[in-house]
Amino acid sequence: MNKVKVLVEGYAQEHEDFEKVSPSVVLIETDRFKIIVDPGFNRKELLDSLERENLRTDQIDFVILTHTHLDHSILAGIFENAVILDSGDQFLQNGIIKRQENSMFEGIEIIPTPGHDQFHCSILIKTENMGNILIAGDVFWWLDAYEPEKDFESLLNLDDPYMKDKVALIESRKKILEISDYIIPGHGKMFKVEKQKIS
Repeated sequence: MNKVKVLVEGYAQEHEDFEKVSPSVVLIETDRFKIIVDPGFNRKELLDSLERENLRTDQIDFVILTHTHLDHSILAGIFENAVILDSGDQFLQNGIIKRQENSMFEGIEIIPTPGHDQFHCSILIKTENMGNILIAGDVFWWLDAYEPEKDFESLLNLDDPYMKDKVALIESRKKILEISDYIIPGHGKMFKVEKQKIS
């Protein structure tokens, strides 16, 4: 059965003349594979989190990128044996690009969720104990200083100053709120979805 562990809890902090950020770095373990979602760009933080799990970079089979903003993706290449996946393609370490297969992993689905970025995707994982966990990337994120309410209306209207398409982003948010029991945002703590009808 699929297991999901947040290796680095995402954060976004504004300082006077810089921002300090990390995406949520997530480990998915299936019966066959070890998968990292959004390895981020803080090498020490990533390697320390792997060491706590007794994992080496060469043991990771796949890296999935929710989108290619550098704060989420720049460390993908340190996993020397991994196939890198995005919303539609597989990038092998020998220069080969292949189209994505819809059923590569049992109980794991890569879902297009445009809006923050036109090629953004989210990852839905079926688990035994927690139901459907969704790794949302930056479909949902917030600054540490602002912890949003988790009701549907607040989540649908959450501000995103970097979004490319507001209409698409709201539709993506509706879609994933309907299918998720828990959501891991791009920057912020995992939260439980309170079910209600979305109009």
